[in-house]
Amino acid sequence: MLRSRVIPCLLIQNGGLVKTTQFKDPKYVGDPINAVRIFNEKEVDELIVVDIDATVKKQEPNYRLIENLAAECRMPLCYGGGVKTSEQAQRIIGLGVEKVAMSSSLIEHPSLAGEISEAIGSQSVVLVLDVRRSLLGKYSVCVHNGRRNTRQDPFEVAASVEKFGIGEVVVNSIDNDGRMMGFDVQLAEKMRAAVGVPMTVLGGAGSIQDIRGLIDRFGVVGAAAGSLFVFKGKYRAVLINYPGVVERIPVPASRAA
Repeated sequence: MLRSRVIPCLLIQNGGLVKTTQFKDPKYVGDPINAVRIFNEKEVDELIVVDIDATVKKQEPNYRLIENLAAECRMPLCYGGGVKTSEQAQRIIGLGVEKVAMSSSLIEHPSLAGEISEAIGSQSVVLVLDVRRSLLGKYSVCVHNGRRNTRQDPFEVAASVEKFGIGEVVVNSIDNDGRMMGFDVQLAEKMRAAVGVPMTVLGGAGSIQDIRGLIDRFGVVGAAAGSLFVFKGKYRAVLINYPGVVERIPVPASRAA
């Protein structure tokens, strides 16, 4: 029996932990290793860590940092940032990471998903789609921290990449990022209809009620958030936390998409 997952998403910039709002104005919120230690104590379901500089600056993944994170982490760890090749993905998995998240590389070369899936297993390959909504309500995929709009339909992209073998899709709302006003449920519904692999929804969660509502609506789903787990109160004081215990809703495997 599968269940939902509640997942903190940590952003790394210049080796530090930051949080953005609509992919802008990164605010330093602490040391990533310390955050992992706190989440260990809170018995977090899973952790996503993304280096938001690596791809934009055309840098290699920071293997030293990844190794340190994996050594400290006592929950499944998904890492993203700067991964462009099967060799890089294999090296990251070899350091103790369970999943490798990729965005622009898979969007530009969907067949790369097949090559990497053969190397590390499709269950360890995660497609991340950062999505922006136009004034007319049309969704499009953006890359390079939201700076470049590809004008591609995210649901078509997800379906195309899925054919080559991936284990999960993370759909992230740029418009809702950091605003703590709730998930873009319509975006999630459209993505659920487009793909058959497990889905994680990111961008906008501001309360446990937002997460519970997402789980109630979709059954088995990854409910990911950043601000909710690093800020506290209306003044957004920095506090690494994992508030409350969200009721997990077991559902039949046939609903796990």
